[in-house]
Amino acid sequence: MVTHNKLVRDKIPEIIRNDGKTCSVRILEHWEMNDALGAKLREEVDEYLIANDAEELADILEVVYASAERLGVSKDELEEIRAAKAAKNGGFGDRIYLLEVAG
Repeated sequence: MVTHNKLVRDKIPEIIRNDGKTCSVRILEHWEMNDALGAKLREEVDEYLIANDAEELADILEVVYASAERLGVSKDELEEIRAAKAAKNGGFGDRIYLLEVAG
């Protein structure tokens, strides 16, 4: 048996069982979710940095949306916050790489 000890998507245990395997799970306490989501975000970012593909970005978004929900922020509200920050500070389209700031 392989030990994972990590947060997984809701249908993963069903998928594992449908594949003829067994698994053991537990339901996290509410207070455990922030740490579990943080660990999952790190995992998904690492996978994106290796694969550099849209599917991994979608996984990151899923974790971000779940984290926002924990803060009581909807996807639409999160997008409004993102858009406001982009309007104020810009995005990353100009590829500006800050070297130094003096004074």
